[in-house]
Amino acid sequence: MNEAPVIHERRDGYHVLTLNRPDRLNSFNEAQHLALRAALEECAADAACGAVLLTGAGRGFCAGQDLSDRDPTIQGESPDLGMTLETYYNPLVRQIRGMEKPVICAVNGVAAGAGANIAFACDIVLAAKSAKFIQAFSKIGLIPDAGGTWWLTRHLGEARAKALALTATPLPAEDAAAWGLIWKAVDDDRLMVEAVALAEGFAAGPTRAYALTKQAIHAASANGLEDQLEVERNLQREAGWSDDYKEGVKAFLEKRPANFRKG
Repeated sequence: MNEAPVIHERRDGYHVLTLNRPDRLNSFNEAQHLALRAALEECAADAACGAVLLTGAGRGFCAGQDLSDRDPTIQGESPDLGMTLETYYNPLVRQIRGMEKPVICAVNGVAAGAGANIAFACDIVLAAKSAKFIQAFSKIGLIPDAGGTWWLTRHLGEARAKALALTATPLPAEDAAAWGLIWKAVDDDRLMVEAVALAEGFAAGPTRAYALTKQAIHAASANGLEDQLEVERNLQREAGWSDDYKEGVKAFLEKRPANFRKG
């Protein structure tokens, strides 16, 4: 068994990152945080990497924080959880959101606490139909973090966000898809097949256009229409100067598949 906290697999055109603490439902400790961030940095720096696929080993995706690392009854004093967020979770969320290539999350089982919210930080979330998303924070006297209050409120509205956060009711994958919190739920035995197909498609696609599309959609969360029209103008100008656009138009006119070359 591979004992690395994150398994990093480099495939043709994309990378697969697997959270690998299955005996702890892939809950985060410091080693897993550091390993995942290092792997994401490598993905970002690899010009031949056109997409990132994140999933979990074993029967769960991620159960959030490993509480044995933050147990005040053992440590003798209450931990500074704000520092934990500032040091580990917040940089991880920013890193995923800022990745200039699509990040796919294949949720293969329970995604609880920060584990659910790290999944929501990804660009496209597929979940096995057996998977559940749980905002488990209130059960231990905490608030949703790792962007949880932002994702829930933006995607679901205040009423559903409050209900999920306050009651910690598990949200089945099919309901998460129906509510617009994730892209879709798929049969368990199809999860990785569909996730890999997405990654392969992105690997062959126009990486710069994907990065600019992500940037525009993220900006739309805070912009009014007039500001967003200016964002689109500026980013479309940049896209129009790219080699991918030249190749895309040439391929269209020649009635052939585009060949978007990677570095």
